[in-house]
Amino acid sequence: MAAATTLALFWRSGGCRAFVNPAARHRGGPLLSRKLPSLHRHSQHRPAFLRSSVPAATVDSDSVTTTNTAGGSPTNSPYDVTNKLAGITGQYSPQFEEGMYKWWEDSGCFQPRTSEGTETKEPYVLPMPPPNVTGRLHMGHAIFVALQDVLARFHRMRGRSVLWLPGTDHAGIATQLQVEKALLSEGTSREEVGRETFLSRVWQYKEEQGGAITRQLRALGASADWTRERFTMDKDLSESVVEAFVRLHEKGLIYRGEYMVNWAPGLKTAVSDLEVEYTEEEGKLYYFKYVVDGAEDGDEAEHLPVATTRPETIVGDTAVCVHPEDPRYAHLIGKEVKVPMSTRTIPVIADEYVDREFGTGALKITPGHDPNDYTLGKKYDLTIINVMNKDGTMNENAGKYAGLDRFECREALWSDMEEDGLVIKVDPHTQRVPRSQRGGEIIEPLVSRQWFVKTEGMGAKALDAVKNKDITIIPSRFEKTWYQWLEDIHDWCISRQLWWGHRIPVWYVNDSEEYIVARNEEEARQTAIEQGHPDDVTLTQEEDVLDTWFSSGLWPFATLGWPENESATDSDLQKFYPSTCLETGYDILFFWVARMAMMGLELTGQSPFSVIYLHGLVRAADGSKMSKTKGNVVDPLDTVKEYGADSLRYSLVTGVTPGQDIPLNMEKVVANRNFANKLWNCCKFVTDNALKDMSEEEFNSLAVSGPVTAEEFAALPLPERHIISQCHKLVHEVTSAIEQYQLGIAGSKIYEFLWDEFADWYIEISKTRLYAGNTISGETSPETVRTARRTLVYILDTSLRLLHPYMPYVTEHLWHHLPRSAVSSNIDEDEKAHALMLADWPQMDDVMLVTNEDDERSFITFQALTRGIRNARAEYNVNLGKKIGATIVARSSDTIDQFRQELDSLVLLCKLDPESVNLVLEGSDEHDALLTAASSNNSVQVVIQDGVQAYLPLSDLIDPVKERQRLDKQKEKMGKEIEKLAKRLESPGFVEKAPEAVVTKARAELKELEEQMGKIEASLTTLAEV
Repeated sequence: MAAATTLALFWRSGGCRAFVNPAARHRGGPLLSRKLPSLHRHSQHRPAFLRSSVPAATVDSDSVTTTNTAGGSPTNSPYDVTNKLAGITGQYSPQFEEGMYKWWEDSGCFQPRTSEGTETKEPYVLPMPPPNVTGRLHMGHAIFVALQDVLARFHRMRGRSVLWLPGTDHAGIATQLQVEKALLSEGTSREEVGRETFLSRVWQYKEEQGGAITRQLRALGASADWTRERFTMDKDLSESVVEAFVRLHEKGLIYRGEYMVNWAPGLKTAVSDLEVEYTEEEGKLYYFKYVVDGAEDGDEAEHLPVATTRPETIVGDTAVCVHPEDPRYAHLIGKEVKVPMSTRTIPVIADEYVDREFGTGALKITPGHDPNDYTLGKKYDLTIINVMNKDGTMNENAGKYAGLDRFECREALWSDMEEDGLVIKVDPHTQRVPRSQRGGEIIEPLVSRQWFVKTEGMGAKALDAVKNKDITIIPSRFEKTWYQWLEDIHDWCISRQLWWGHRIPVWYVNDSEEYIVARNEEEARQTAIEQGHPDDVTLTQEEDVLDTWFSSGLWPFATLGWPENESATDSDLQKFYPSTCLETGYDILFFWVARMAMMGLELTGQSPFSVIYLHGLVRAADGSKMSKTKGNVVDPLDTVKEYGADSLRYSLVTGVTPGQDIPLNMEKVVANRNFANKLWNCCKFVTDNALKDMSEEEFNSLAVSGPVTAEEFAALPLPERHIISQCHKLVHEVTSAIEQYQLGIAGSKIYEFLWDEFADWYIEISKTRLYAGNTISGETSPETVRTARRTLVYILDTSLRLLHPYMPYVTEHLWHHLPRSAVSSNIDEDEKAHALMLADWPQMDDVMLVTNEDDERSFITFQALTRGIRNARAEYNVNLGKKIGATIVARSSDTIDQFRQELDSLVLLCKLDPESVNLVLEGSDEHDALLTAASSNNSVQVVIQDGVQAYLPLSDLIDPVKERQRLDKQKEKMGKEIEKLAKRLESPGFVEKAPEAVVTKARAELKELEEQMGKIEASLTTLAEV
């Protein structure tokens, strides 16, 4: 029990918060890890000091209880302690993720640090794109968590104070729609219950459903500072929205006016372009006559043939437009035509906008219900007629069709036109139909009085910010898209006819059109009185709320205390604004990112972020869009449950480039789960085999307390120099790539190194250092063992640090089992660091790590020799356990010396007979004799590289007697097949009567059999000489 008690006291700091002490981090380069107290575990393989009486550890999501099996009361210990006690057992399974995350969060690991050292570096700030508060996790969330968490963890380990600020959006339309559906199922509506009761129901719904999305983000490992979590409807954020509206209005940038908007009749509100989805649907193209005014009645009356997909809007037409160079209609330009089923006449106008090849080449113009027609209407000062009510029914301007639903009107109007002889024909037609993203209803373009933001000047500032490199867009190809949109920007409709959201801070005076913009009703009343209105003036607040994108456009600075802390010197706003990086999907570059840039520049005078990093969309494995109807949606939570968050994160981030869509193949997720298992087994080999039977002092002496020095490096054997040099190059490449936001490349390099270099090569070579039975002499020295142990721990520790931002759970879990060095003696015992996520990055600042390309080239030659011999064994199907001889020739004496020094490794890896291995320098006295002997023994020559060759005795590769017996049997069987097929082809009946294709096939088979027979006979001739 004493050990468990010691552990509990040692870790009383509770976790990662211990890092706030400035001396607890090194700022120059050495990798600091931390010394653990004596631990006990039930195992026969781990270091001796970890194999005493064993407390059984049980981990749950709330706490960890360690119980002494000999009796006594349980003590609660932090996750890392119980993890260390439990050891690395079995195969990789992600079941530990939930408990680990709770330990991280409860310990304050996610909060920005303000210790000495971090103050000298710019903080790294990531504003998390706020998901819908009542939403559920999908792959779009998973990709942004994976990417942003890589950035947050990397810069945190690099010694920067990192703030990844999370929060949720009130999602005006989506949330209101759900509550309206609930009311409808109860037989009522929002209008019936009233605004106050309705909003109460929405807040209730938010409390019931909200929070699920942030719990799900946690499951993915998001190391965001949840103590600063924000909600766009928080009191202070609501106040910042009001302040932004007031200031923009005071600058003359907000106005009320009529403009063409996307109208959702079911929701009875305007919606943004982002909330409109266009789908290819089968429809109809209706052809009809616009009869020239004054023409005689009848079928032959002079008319303009016109085509439309929406006949119900004919009653709102105010012109017909033709191309000025279209000879068919040139004589009609300037004349009037009759509007069908109406007494009105409208002009025929000409504009190059008309496509002469589409339809009839004559275009009906309805400025009140088509955005392009609206533009033409403004250009030619046409009357704008709105023929629809806000619920999608026809209004009084539709004449006798008033009150009909728009689609009912379509049928009724067309039927009447047919009776009047105005119909020409109806053709099937595939068209792009605008539908509401939320409700699925068809959007109706219409002119409506709304509140707008003037965007031309604000857009110019955002455009210049990118041109001047104040903001960098990654990938840079999206700069062109940014410029195109901002150079052709339109005023932004910010009002929504909803009840859930930030109510527009405008008060109308005495129910008139006169209005006052103010921060609250009291301020509005004071302004009204100052303007000459009586004290009891009636003020009515605007019913509309602001577009959700308006409030989220303030996200980077409102969440940090704007405007309240604008002048505070020690506030979050001063410390963490502007943000460093805004990472999000390219699909909302305009709708959110550009508007944040405009709002930030206008209201704070600064660009809200320095970097815009855009990721692609996560798609199905075949590249198609994930869709429930297609059944190809991959649920991230199901994936995490089965394969672990690390496997999913790594699959989303690696192998892709910024801005490219990401096809998610589940085979890749499985492969990355296998990679986690490979890493698990590598660590298990190191802790349970390489480091077994060590004392505590010996174990702790292997802790990574700094980079390998040039002096230490030079004294190491070739394989150790190679793996360390490769590892140091990897550190530099990964660090550089992440700094340049090439996250996929960096992650893939770590995978390749760990699997291809460390696991496949160095771990196998280390077995010749660790175990005397794997050496030719049957002996190994303590110094050789220590060198291997030191290298294994160093490479593994460094690799876990590099991989941690990508696969945080498994790397944290495994890192606790490695030796850890103590902090300097002036640090209190309870302030020792014990979380990988807060450990130093392998390369702090600009510290150079030792590498040697000559050593790498030399070892690559050794690898090539090993592969060559192994390939020859495989080609000759040599039994795995059989040892063979080899004569190895090299031009360089240095190469021979290196091979001789690593003969143990070569023998082990290639399964060579050490008594039959010869190393020969090309041109030496023994070279010709050995080469002649090798040739006379019918050796197989394997040409490697850099003048290296290997000669393998054929008698070692095969058993001549057994091989002759096998080939004789094969020759006999094949001879019978050849004889049978030859006789068949010699038969005139077969050749003349069988189909030509059958005869051709038989001749080809005979030729192939004869070629195989020739090879067998050649092999038998060779074997006769062995």
